Amino acid sequence: MIQKATFVISNSNPGNCPKPDRAEIAFIGRSNVGKSSLINMLVNQKGLAKTSQKPGKTQLINHFMINDKWYLVDLPGYGFAKVNLKVKQGWESMITTYLTKRENLCGVFVLIDSRLPPQQIDLEFLLWCGTQEVPTALVFTKADKQSKSKTDQNIQKFLQKTREMFGENPDYFVTSAEASTGKVELTKFMEELVTEYEAR
Repeated sequence: MIQKATFVISNSNPGNCPKPDRAEIAFIGRSNVGKSSLINMLVNQKGLAKTSQKPGKTQLINHFMINDKWYLVDLPGYGFAKVNLKVKQGWESMITTYLTKRENLCGVFVLIDSRLPPQQIDLEFLLWCGTQEVPTALVFTKADKQSKSKTDQNIQKFLQKTREMFGENPDYFVTSAEASTGKVELTKFMEELVTEYEAR
């Protein structure tokens, strides 16, 4: 379980991230996918990650120390944030560098809005992660916002697409920040990733 979460540092340069001397798990998703709310739900702190009605609130790499043991990282969203092209390209290069060069990164959770049919931008990002051998798992968010059957339908369609791309389903979790759905499963999986990393 996550008993303690503290903010460590925000920065725009992956080279300035904390020393890579412990396991690190990152969260990323399209702008407005509910990333900050999900992180706050997982760590039992309402205001740890900054939430906003306006997409693109997270513009930096944010490190949080969990249980004095490992890092949880909140990455900028990709997609709809209304920022100028130069800023956007800067983000993309920052995220790319972080995901491909951070040697203590043991898992990346890619957040997908379960209310929507498969979105091209999410599939393209996952495909890029696959080609770069970034270790990813899927987290479907906002599962409480519509009927279970509609959520299941969208998830199955998305998984069908990932099977077409990779020949198999990645690990995936269905969550709701408001109802705390998926919290136990997701926390357990993160703890397993950290344990595996420490056993290397």
